[in-house]
Amino acid sequence: MSARSTPSASSAASSAASSAASTAASSVGLPRLLVIMGSGETAPTMKGPHRQVFEQLAASTGGSVDAVLLDTPFGFQENVEILAAKTAEYFTDAVSRHVAIAGLARTDHGDVVGIETAIAKIRAADWVFAGPGSPTFALRQWAGTPIPDSIGAKLRDGGAVVFSSAAALTLGRKTIPVYEVYKSGADPYWVDGLDLLTAIGLPVVVIPHYDNKEGGNHDTSKCYLGERRLLMLEPELDDDVFILGVDEHTGVIIDLDAQTAEVVGKGGITLRKDAVSTRIESGETVPFSTLQRGPVGDASGAAPALAVEPVPETPDTMVTEGVEIPSLAADAARLEAEFDAALAARDADAALGAILSLDSAMIEWGRDTLQGDEMDRARASLRSMIVRLGAAAAGGVRDPRQVLGPVVEAALAARVTAREAKAYSVSDAIRDNLAAAGIEVRDTPQGAEWVIDEPASS
Repeated sequence: MSARSTPSASSAASSAASSAASTAASSVGLPRLLVIMGSGETAPTMKGPHRQVFEQLAASTGGSVDAVLLDTPFGFQENVEILAAKTAEYFTDAVSRHVAIAGLARTDHGDVVGIETAIAKIRAADWVFAGPGSPTFALRQWAGTPIPDSIGAKLRDGGAVVFSSAAALTLGRKTIPVYEVYKSGADPYWVDGLDLLTAIGLPVVVIPHYDNKEGGNHDTSKCYLGERRLLMLEPELDDDVFILGVDEHTGVIIDLDAQTAEVVGKGGITLRKDAVSTRIESGETVPFSTLQRGPVGDASGAAPALAVEPVPETPDTMVTEGVEIPSLAADAARLEAEFDAALAARDADAALGAILSLDSAMIEWGRDTLQGDEMDRARASLRSMIVRLGAAAAGGVRDPRQVLGPVVEAALAARVTAREAKAYSVSDAIRDNLAAAGIEVRDTPQGAEWVIDEPASS
């Protein structure tokens, strides 16, 4: 499963094309960029980082960027084509870039022409993206193919490799078999990864979803492995290997030419070795050598081993391109509060606006590979708001005083005329009829006042 696997016979015919693609990339002078994201690769939070990478590539190509989505990590799913199209649509809408789909969901189907066509796309691409799914499935499909070498060539000769979530797990020396351990109950173990990063001075295990908290009453940090199981596995790593943890909705943009590493998104990244950790937070740009060095201790060079590494606290919002982007949960809470205020003020337009804004937020966040219950909670809020608006519409959203005011004021004026004419029985009849309609008339020294009787609560 490593990058050193011998290419299959079917891929040997493409060696000349690989050389030509590398030469072409070098002649264009593409920057060498590695982007590792913990999650949120198709969420509003990552629009800014994606644009940043595309713009840097476009500055070298004159504007156009040949971009390819590598669909293997989720190739085992029945709706693989829908997922791929949905991901490509995100980049069209959010980043204004066309992304072609490699069409390499599997390599075990015997379609040599289809496989070679997909590999050619990847080799020729300036930008290659892969995201959620199963890391072990992807590794099995890529084993014995030129895919690892084609990805590694971008880091060596020029281009951008943008890997997130499951795909990010495959980059390092070892990989966590997430589904097998967390979903199927296997004892924790390592699987050989692509080991594409040792060549650039990062002998690491990449762990996305590092700050995951969706377990609630149990630890799902460290990509659902949890601290306890990570402590069990850490001693099995080679002496030179350390962990690169990337929080959810967070990424690190590594410019191998400029030798910089910029942390973007909501959280941070963690460099860890033997339970000793160093954090680099979002918004920081550090020399690439800081990552290559791994975790560091105190001034004496030593750091106390931690029995349990705390799960990093990440904010509900982040700022990208000068715009604050909340989480879906924060969006839903804010819009439901706006809806409540609108109903209390009997402002139907504002209430409807809150509902439509939440619907738009759900559509935008719907492209994200959310693992928690945020979408379910937002959907529940939306349904509640719609039901409440319907109930308000049935009873009338407008203030009853605005609707009844002209009629009541006319009746009171007639009552004054009747009293002045000493037609007290007519005056009393007007008052009694208004009371029967739920309108109480109160005579004061300043004149008659009226209020609408509120029905007694049950």
